[in-house]
Amino acid sequence: MPSISEHTFTSPFQNFTREQWKRLNGQLSHSIQEEDLDQLHALNEPLTMEEIEDIYIPLAHLLEVHIHNFQELHSKSNVFFKRNHQKLPFIIGIAGSVAVGKSTTARVLTKVLSLLPNKPKVELVTTDGFLYPNKELIKRNILNRKGFPESYDTKKLLQFLADIKSGKSQVSVPLYSHLEYDVLNDDRLVISQPDVLIVEGINVLQVNSRKNGVFVSDFFDYSIYVDADEKNIVSWYIDRFESLRATAFQNSASYFHKYANLTEEESYTMAKQIWNEINKPNLHENILPTRYRADLILKKGSEHFIKRVKVRKI
Repeated sequence: MPSISEHTFTSPFQNFTREQWKRLNGQLSHSIQEEDLDQLHALNEPLTMEEIEDIYIPLAHLLEVHIHNFQELHSKSNVFFKRNHQKLPFIIGIAGSVAVGKSTTARVLTKVLSLLPNKPKVELVTTDGFLYPNKELIKRNILNRKGFPESYDTKKLLQFLADIKSGKSQVSVPLYSHLEYDVLNDDRLVISQPDVLIVEGINVLQVNSRKNGVFVSDFFDYSIYVDADEKNIVSWYIDRFESLRATAFQNSASYFHKYANLTEEESYTMAKQIWNEINKPNLHENILPTRYRADLILKKGSEHFIKRVKVRKI
């Protein structure tokens, strides 16, 4: 029997360079204003109008095709089953490493999709709120594994997605504070029947060994993986840590205030240590293996801008 390594597999993805992808561009009926950019990108993640026009507008129009087909199938299913069920949200999952820029991708996509001709209602949820509270992580002795699959209340996340996909009129979501580095006890976000729901988090494409065999990604109608070379992600993570040390960590209420008085050299060493001990193992064990489960991969270059797009063939 020939070994797997002896076979040549045809890729299930179409590959587009940035130049090829941007030629697929369409026109939105409403333009994004320059002042919107500051609200859309995260710390140390540059965002330009060119990036939105070249990458996200074509992506929005591709997703518009999928959303239309999803809604049409729902309508035809209603006819077939002689029912009159209300339309359900189209759910998009966004995955990728810590510091790769998922949050910026999610916010920009939320904005651009909301500007499509039919003006869909688009909501964004991050999975941070579904982490176990710190006191539970400490009880389980896994506080240093926050972000690993076992640190999430997967049952609660699955129930949230099931409620959304069943057409429940209002579903509440727990919120997470990066300042407190913990789930908030009382604050919640209420999701009320969106046309499109974006779910962003490092864990959303992971497959674990749950006995019931139900995974977060089972609820997705489309999935995106934000990718970059590891050396770039490490560099971005260290730069972000240093920027936070000089800003947010200075707040005495910050969980990470203990790092506020580090020198630049100490800050670099600490960030590299955290990466090597926590984020790198999580990337290689749990996140990176899910990359090719996505329907679309956005590959970034060293400056945080998309240089290549891979789209699963249909």
